[in-house]
Amino acid sequence: MPAFGTTSLRKLSECDERLQIILHDVVKEYDISVICGHREESVQNELFRAGKSHVLFPNSKHNVSPSRAVDIIPWPVDWNDREAFTYMAGFVFGVAASHGIRLRWGGNWDGDGRTANHFDDLPHFELLDG
Repeated sequence: MPAFGTTSLRKLSECDERLQIILHDVVKEYDISVICGHREESVQNELFRAGKSHVLFPNSKHNVSPSRAVDIIPWPVDWNDREAFTYMAGFVFGVAASHGIRLRWGGNWDGDGRTANHFDDLPHFELLDG
């Protein structure tokens, strides 16, 4: 059975309790790692400068504490395997729905079910309410 490592647990602990509930359920059946929870100002702004984020601090849901966004990867990770990220997203959405929690994914920003985007952030999930 998959389980989170120490680093994933630490990063997940920085996130809103609802994200923690979802991902603890996901990892029971699907092997994932948490790569980002909360983001400090310097990290957020560097990601923006590098083109890996479209917002400066404090405009990301990663910038609040607890974080209202989380970045996860399927394990083993292949950054070029879009299908693996899409499959993972479907699994995460299914678990979130079972808890009545609404999410947005960085592979389908507008929520239309299609993965054609102006900007892909396939590891990214964020809470929609509040």
